[in-house]
Amino acid sequence: MELSKVSIETLVKRVNEEMMLSDIDPYSFVSPSAYDTAWLAMVPADSNQMEPMFKDCLDWVLNNQTKQGFWGESDAHDNPTLESLPATLACVVALNKWNTGRENAEKGLAFIRANAEKLLGGYRHQFPPWFAIVFPGMIELARKTGIHLDFPNHLQEFLMDVFSERQRILESETVGGPYPPLLSYLEALPSFYSMNEEDISMNLKRDGSLFQSPSATARAFMATGNKDCLAYLQSLVKTFANNGVPPTYPMDEELVKLGLVNQLQRLGLAEHFTERIEDILSQVYKNYRKELPSEKSCSVTSVATQLQKDSLAFRLLRMHGYSVSPWSLCWFLNDHEILDHIEKNHEFFASIMLNVHRATDIIFPGEYELEEARSFSRKVLEKVVTKGTGSDNDPFTNSSNFQRMIEHELSLPWVARLDHLEHRAWIEENEMNALWPGKTSFHRLSSAKNEMLVQLAAADFEFRQLIYKKETAELKSWCLKWGLSNMGFGRERTMYCYFAISSCLSLPYDSDIRMVAAKSAILITVADDFFDMKGSLDELNILTDAVRRWDGRGLSGHSKVIFDALDNLVKETAEKHLQQQGTDTTCFLKQIWVETFDSWLVEAKWSKTGSLPSTDEYLRNGMTSIAAHTVVLPAACFLKSSSRNADISLAADYETVTKLTMLIPRLLNDIQSYQKEMEDGKMNYVMLYMKENPDAGIDDSIAFIRDLLDNKRKELMKHALMDGLSGLPMESRQLHLSCMKVFQMFFNSSNRYDSNTEMIQDIQKAIYVPLDVGTCKPQVPLPSQPGSKKEFQTIGSHQLVQRHFKYQNKRIVRYQASLPIARRGHANTFIGASFSLSFA
Repeated sequence: MELSKVSIETLVKRVNEEMMLSDIDPYSFVSPSAYDTAWLAMVPADSNQMEPMFKDCLDWVLNNQTKQGFWGESDAHDNPTLESLPATLACVVALNKWNTGRENAEKGLAFIRANAEKLLGGYRHQFPPWFAIVFPGMIELARKTGIHLDFPNHLQEFLMDVFSERQRILESETVGGPYPPLLSYLEALPSFYSMNEEDISMNLKRDGSLFQSPSATARAFMATGNKDCLAYLQSLVKTFANNGVPPTYPMDEELVKLGLVNQLQRLGLAEHFTERIEDILSQVYKNYRKELPSEKSCSVTSVATQLQKDSLAFRLLRMHGYSVSPWSLCWFLNDHEILDHIEKNHEFFASIMLNVHRATDIIFPGEYELEEARSFSRKVLEKVVTKGTGSDNDPFTNSSNFQRMIEHELSLPWVARLDHLEHRAWIEENEMNALWPGKTSFHRLSSAKNEMLVQLAAADFEFRQLIYKKETAELKSWCLKWGLSNMGFGRERTMYCYFAISSCLSLPYDSDIRMVAAKSAILITVADDFFDMKGSLDELNILTDAVRRWDGRGLSGHSKVIFDALDNLVKETAEKHLQQQGTDTTCFLKQIWVETFDSWLVEAKWSKTGSLPSTDEYLRNGMTSIAAHTVVLPAACFLKSSSRNADISLAADYETVTKLTMLIPRLLNDIQSYQKEMEDGKMNYVMLYMKENPDAGIDDSIAFIRDLLDNKRKELMKHALMDGLSGLPMESRQLHLSCMKVFQMFFNSSNRYDSNTEMIQDIQKAIYVPLDVGTCKPQVPLPSQPGSKKEFQTIGSHQLVQRHFKYQNKRIVRYQASLPIARRGHANTFIGASFSLSFA
């Protein structure tokens, strides 16, 4: 089906109707537990021991076996997980007990015989404690009820390992680590283990449950006939009817809702559900204000769940402008027992520490406790990466995926990532839907609902790709029309500019913001290179004077091309704004460009005359010459909530958030460009700092600037996200933050903007290459190092890159990039790239 805005809106409407009702039922978002449902199906009726008490649960078991023959967890590709072994055995026992579903049971046993070795093999000698208790218990229960398992001989050694691990746990009388108490696994404990009715009664919760576990409570009721247990089970079945019972009941409903909001954000769907997200977060915030950090539950068995909730709440609330204390997240730092507990069980806590680390991305000045939490979580994650395996109770079924996610988190800071590419990664790793750890597995978003969200996210992403391809074509035509593509010097960065603007945040499909910002960035690159590389001081003076007067008469050559393109951009932008919002921004736009050209002329004079400004003089001018505000302020005028920008006329009036957005890119650029600029005889803050501090070397200067950058980034984050610090609306402030992230991406560890090859793969993934979800899997990897002889073919003045993909198992997609070459000596330098997709 051809993607269109209407089809996206139809999917959004469907999701709203089926998932985002005014009163969200959190339990509808959590996958049911086949294991726990089977245990309720085993409970006999009081009046007739020959019939099940909860027939709905038995019917659920009959109707929810997978095509492969198993019950229980599967990953995003429908592959069974380790949990499927005990879950399938429990379901087979339930069917056998009531002499029903014989074909289902046989199919389940066949699955176990065929897949046990593969599933057990990945955990040899390292079986999770929960599995070492539950799986042997289900084997013994199956044999006790007359089920012949007939495990092949070569599996006996694996089974002996599992039973030996269980014996060790039983002898120590504790599961250990982060797991719940041994009694919470009551249903799986062997017959020789002493079952003390008094112990069971003492550990029942007020709701009649045994550790809020449906399976353990079902076994407790069958053993004791306790009326409170029965009431709990009856309430459970009444609540969930034919949908299967959850792995825990009751749940932390706020945590489920936070997990849903997190999934919407990470899939790139937040813009479609802003009202529901705001409803959820406002309620969470009300409750957070009532709860003091000192009141947090510090039980070691509940630390994982509490930290998962606190890390999600902290990040999401701060990102949406709520004032949240760092101690709402960092409370665990004051408890050395908990810190030691997390480090000792670092594999179990890997996913929780990943969320803690992500939460500390949103840090403001002076929040040292968040720095400490970030350092601690990073240490734990590095330990997991070094060991090279995922958690033994891993929320992710493919530990290599989880490893990559951790490595991505640690190697590339959030401020250097672009939303569009992050959304793509999350869509493609769509099994990453774990909420928090449970007794035998992670609580996960319902597979049906998650699939619906991923379907919408994929459609939205692919529709954006269509829009982005169309807009890149328009940009190229604009550059050709005004002569910006063939200047004969400097950098041609049409694709780079548009990619960065379109990928930095989710803007409306028909947004003028992308085009205004991209055209501004393209023109800035061309004009800046003219001032740096080509123009004489006389030419630059004449061009700058023409811009001040806004009169291009008498200009010729490159100066005329630049002025004419600039004049067209300002007129076009002002006309669009006048039509949309009724305000004439011509004077404001001209003022910004005059300031920018003036700053370039100052730098050119410094460079060509050998003058050395002070660091203060340099930064005052350099904040303007980097031209970040020249991109972001005209674009912000098109935000629905922005109108104040049109009244700004002088740099002195710029908001703090704007000044920080101007300063940070300058410092980032200077750290990565000082060597090249030193060779070109240009000024740079790195060298000027050394000049004013004779005892400082290059490393000292860079270290000083990095510290300054760190502080300014935190300050910008605070001004961008918190209300009351700026007169700009939230949308405008977030656009400023996204602009800063673009520069951080360009200059994070190198000068990617000046590289002719380093950005190509990101551009491909953002705009041209189809999503790799489910059936859409590339058969040949993308070129990771453009330029290698194996991947490129030179044809005249171009090099062609071709790759083939299977798409939906039928169609072949050919990806082709045509890369113009500018020959400088013996090196081939790519100065521009055009991309196309064709279907065979």
